[in-house]
Amino acid sequence: MAKMLVCYYSQTGHTAGMAQAVAEGAKGVSGLAVDVQTVADVKVKDLLDYDAIVIGSPTYYGTMAWQIKQLLDESVAFHGKLSGKVAGAFTSSGNIAGGAETTILAILEALLIHGMVCQGTPKGGHYGPSAVGKMDDRARGECRDYGKMLAELTVKLHG
Repeated sequence: MAKMLVCYYSQTGHTAGMAQAVAEGAKGVSGLAVDVQTVADVKVKDLLDYDAIVIGSPTYYGTMAWQIKQLLDESVAFHGKLSGKVAGAFTSSGNIAGGAETTILAILEALLIHGMVCQGTPKGGHYGPSAVGKMDDRARGECRDYGKMLAELTVKLHG
């Protein structure tokens, strides 16, 4: 069975809620096990155990929280070993033009350097879901759809 990790950092609970919604969408796909963990509970070597890694961070100054950046920096120890795994990212920010896209892209850039596979979407958040503050119905739906989409891709590639 393929495995997905939804890893996140959340100070206010907004990004944690998004992580749960992404996992809800993914759990609806058969042939996939989903783990949701805070970044504090993830050891970099754990990344090797998953076929898909989806990372969520609040947007701070247009980029990811340092806790997420630290995990990605430490992942250099496994450069090349994450190649072919499915990747995704999501964020919550303080306002509409608060840097959500730059945060998602910064996370995806690191995962792409590992050789991971990213899938965009023609609707909603093209690079990954974002919320302004607490998740509203639009963001919740996008998170669920994103989780399902990445889960289906993971099962197709690794199931």
